Amino acid sequence: MQLTNRLLAGFSNAAILIGIALGIGGIVRGGSIFIAVGTAGIAIRARGSRRFDFYFPLVIAIALFVLAVALPRGR
Repeated sequence: MQLTNRLLAGFSNAAILIGIALGIGGIVRGGSIFIAVGTAGIAIRARGSRRFDFYFPLVIAIALFVLAVALPRGR
């Protein structure tokens, strides 16, 4: 089944909202991973438009994911 733009937008927005809620709740690593996945979904949605609209959010998502994985445990 191919993801439609509307379904992808819904999943991306939901992932971003879950990430923000997790970040507010103190689970920063999980929150940033959800935000990165949501941002990547939004970037994939914009793949038909200009280069900047596709690559810039995708680079931010990858950088945020790498940062989330590299974060030390704050316990």
